[in-house]
Formats: sequence, C-alpha cells, structure tokens
Amino acid sequence: MDLYRFTPGDSPVLISVPHAGTYLPPEIAARLTEDGRAVPDTDWHVHHLYEPAKRFGAGLLIANYSRFVVDLNRDPAGKPLYPGADNTEVVPTATFASQPVWQDDKAPTEDEVARRIERYWRPYHNRLASELERLKRRFGVAVLWDGHSIASEVPRFFAGRLPDLNLGTAKGTSCAEDLAAGVTSLFAASDFSWVRDGRFTGGYITRHYGRPADNVHALQLEVAQAAYMDEAHPLPWNPKQAARLMVLIETVVPALVGWAKQRSVA
Repeated sequence: MDLYRFTPGDSPVLISVPHAGTYLPPEIAARLTEDGRAVPDTDWHVHHLYEPAKRFGAGLLIANYSRFVVDLNRDPAGKPLYPGADNTEVVPTATFASQPVWQDDKAPTEDEVARRIERYWRPYHNRLASELERLKRRFGVAVLWDGHSIASEVPRFFAGRLPDLNLGTAKGTSCAEDLAAGVTSLFAASDFSWVRDGRFTGGYITRHYGRPADNVHALQLEVAQAAYMDEAHPLPWNPKQAARLMVLIETVVPALVGWAKQRSVA
C-alpha cells in the first residue's frame, strides 16, 4: 500500500488531506483493541470533498494510512498542539472517545514511535515540503489548504456541537490576512455555521508550513461531519448533504487559486 496519493496541480494551490486514510498494516492491526481496529477518528470521506479541486488546478496529497499508525498532523518531537488542554499524540494512545487504542502491553515504545515517524510520517512531509517548494519556485507563492473533518460532537475536546466550518490560521500567523478574510467572507455568504481560530486553530501542518513572510500561506479547514455525511454507523457518505458543501468548496478553491495567481511571478 502506497503511503499517499499525490496528484500535482498546475496552480499555486496544494490541498493536503492527512487523516482520511484507513489502512492498518497487519502487524500493527494485530496489536490494536477492537475500538482501535475500527479507526473511529478517521476524517471519513473528506478526500471526496476535494476531488473537484483538481478542475481548478489544485494539487492533491491524500494519506492512505490511518492516523493510528502515525498522526501526520502532529509534531514529531511530541510538542502538544494545545498546551494545557487534552491533546492526542503523534501515535495516539486513545480514541477521541477516550477508549484505549492498544491492547495491554502492546502500545508502541518510544523507539517504535521514532521508527514509525521515519517510515510513515517523514515521507508524507518530504513530499509536502518538496511540492510547496516547487510551487514557490514556479509561481513565487504557494497556498496550502489542509483538509480535515471531525464528529460534530466530541466531548473529550469541547462542549456542545462544533460549527460546520472551523477555519484555522494559527491565530492569523500562518497566512496573509486578506486571504483568510476572503475565505471567511465566502463562509459568511453560505448557510453553514463557521468560526475562525476557535477550538481548532490549525495543527502541525498549518503551523509548520505557513510562512507568510516567505510567501507560503497555510490554512486548515475542520468540517463537522454532520455537514456532509451521516454520523451514525456505518458512517455513510450522504450525497445530498455533501453536495451543499461541495458547492462551497468549489467556490473556495478557485478563490484560493485566484488570490495566489494575483501574487504569482510566473
């Protein structure tokens, strides 16, 4: 199984989808609990939301492996995303419902975590970094959109229901302000609820790669899954719900491309 699927684009925009993967290598799956083998914290179907983005010239980088193998959106050194809050690790030990991921005495050791980072985490980020560098060389600017989703209610991390659209810009540090404002204006014109830099301000990918002063701009969108799928098992894609959201995404992506091309030197 390839670690990821990559489709290069012909615009300055790259879309990363690090948590849609469900594949578990057999030797890892054998050590997981029943809850863990169900990969419950997957960003279900979210990569399908971004397939139309290719029509607008955006590149796509989509992970195939489950976040229970390694979480591609966490700091490899173990630095927490939200200091003082409940955080998940680069190799998670519990589900979002606080259920154990690993069978007794079968959790990865620190050495194994380090090996997984090299085997599974590093190649994805090498591709991500090299593609952003290619875009910047060609266009003078690159825009990274990190696509995520999450159950609309996760008591472990927040009270109540999440807004439909949760935009993260690392509190305004990962992208130009007019880019973020342009995206939120499109959200505001829709019938979806939304927030910017609320509970989710952007994960490792957004914070690490977003360098506006260096002409690399990064934004994360965390979508409440109720906005595009059925949250009851078996967690099916809901075409009617998804169609509404995809209309918005098909407005946002060309807006990202247009913003970037205005600043391009190509």
